[in-house]
Amino acid sequence: MERLQRILTWEGSLIDPIGAILGALVFHSVIASTRAHVGERAGQLLLSVAVGLAGALAGTAVLWLLLARFRIPEPLGTSVQLAAVIGAAAVCDALRDDTGLIAAVAMGVAVANLPSFDVPSRNPFFETLVQLIIGLLFISISATISPSSLTGLLLPTLGLVAVLVVVVRPLVAALSTLGTDLPQGERAFIGWMAPRGIVAAATASTFSTTLVADGVGGAAKILPVTFLVIVATVAVYGFTAVPAARLLDVRRSARSRPLLVGGALWVVELGRVLRSAGLDVLMWAGLEPERERIRASGLELAPGELLAAATGQGAELEGITAVLLLTDEDDFNALAATILQGGVEGAVYRLGPPRGSHGVVAPYTGGEILFGESLVRPELARRYADGAPVVARPGAGAVPAGYDLLFRIRSDGALAPAVGGRLPDEEAGDVLVLLGPARRPEPG
Repeated sequence: MERLQRILTWEGSLIDPIGAILGALVFHSVIASTRAHVGERAGQLLLSVAVGLAGALAGTAVLWLLLARFRIPEPLGTSVQLAAVIGAAAVCDALRDDTGLIAAVAMGVAVANLPSFDVPSRNPFFETLVQLIIGLLFISISATISPSSLTGLLLPTLGLVAVLVVVVRPLVAALSTLGTDLPQGERAFIGWMAPRGIVAAATASTFSTTLVADGVGGAAKILPVTFLVIVATVAVYGFTAVPAARLLDVRRSARSRPLLVGGALWVVELGRVLRSAGLDVLMWAGLEPERERIRASGLELAPGELLAAATGQGAELEGITAVLLLTDEDDFNALAATILQGGVEGAVYRLGPPRGSHGVVAPYTGGEILFGESLVRPELARRYADGAPVVARPGAGAVPAGYDLLFRIRSDGALAPAVGGRLPDEEAGDVLVLLGPARRPEPG
């Protein structure tokens, strides 16, 4: 289901700037049609586009100077980006009405795609700020809609929503996915998902005022109709998404897809055992000999750089349900756990460092510690080197003597690790993943 998620995510990301730019072009063409003959209309439209793109070019240049050249620290970078976009939009609007939207959208597209900008894939402060701004926009826009403005619009708008949901979206999805290898269920689900959001509300609010002032017929209805469409489509798709996914059988399986980071012999063996128990195992290692070992084992190897892929700059790690940091570098495990938390969908676990160690960061960072104090990294490696096998067995009964429980694999394929010395609860149908006793005699 990861492919379906990627399609809908990318559509949601691309449709906003494309829709806003197309809306701005249509708006300026309508404005020009009320003021001039055909030749001058085209000139006015092109002038509006040119002003917006020029403002975007200037704003992008300012951002490049501040972010790429002067290397402003990340905490200030959020404020700089916001100020630059607002400033460029305001200057464009001052030069020519309603060209600021073109500038803002074009700046966003440029910053997201130009390699000169090293924009973090996740910035919690920026994301929080965006959510607050979106919330304020919704409140401020909805506050301009009075009950009287909805008079006579409710039933026609519900009819419009019905056409959008039942006719337009399925037809567009069917044509867009024609000839692809998407199964019918996924194509049908794409045809059922098209909620409207803040971009539609913001553009409608921006355009309707000017259109009303220019005497365009029906312009006063644009904002209330758009707002009703947003509310109705979000409600329809929000309440029906889960039942539709269940009906079309496109729900993500509960079966875990763990990412094992590390290429030591025992880690590769653990990957084989988890795969033999039915899990979709993905592995990553930094050293080429370890990567060759993973390839030789037949396990799937994640390409590219781990942190870049896992924090959203690549699509290779989508669908990961847990990250297990199992390298021989305790500080790497600790730093990676800190970076990856919140950057992947599932939990992040790491091996515990040796007792009494004085690593740079390992004892002081987050990430849940796998297996407990008796199975820290050196002990695991020693046990395996001494012949202790990694095995999977049905979960009925107690853990055999001399064995240590690493994971329980539930009957639905979910992976439950032993964390911090706490063993996962026993459930019917479990498969136990165990580390056996050493086969070489202990030095005496």
